[in-house]
Amino acid sequence: MSRADGPSGTAVRPAAAAVDWDALADLARGAMRHAYAPYSRFPVGAAALLEDGRTVVGCNVENASYGLTLCAECTLVGQIQLGGGGRIRAFACVDQHGDALMPCGRCRQLLYEFRAPGMELMTTRGVRSMDEVLPDAFGPETLEDTGAKAPREEAP
Repeated sequence: MSRADGPSGTAVRPAAAAVDWDALADLARGAMRHAYAPYSRFPVGAAALLEDGRTVVGCNVENASYGLTLCAECTLVGQIQLGGGGRIRAFACVDQHGDALMPCGRCRQLLYEFRAPGMELMTTRGVRSMDEVLPDAFGPETLEDTGAKAPREEAP
């Protein structure tokens, strides 16, 4: 597969390409610089490599009503949906020092919902699979087992 530009000028790489974790962390650091964190003073950036080779970033956006704060993972998933959807192949999240940061429980669940098979993420203990980070997770397949309708990804 040749290298081509995707939406928003993002580079498209073959899905089988090795993950460049340093580059992914650098994208997360760049996103972190755009965080809106006047209350906690804890800016967070996130970056994901999707199955189709696109990269997507997000940052935290706080609110005076702390419970309404959006984590970086939330804005990242919003960007995935706005960009036409997709599944996360690799994920990195960093704190204000640029160091690896583990997603909170809510965000682990959100990442699980948008994961590609075999998704990996950068953790404070090295690269781990999503299944290692969130074992026995509740997800769309759980709803299918009960007969409930889980959302399906629409074709572009």
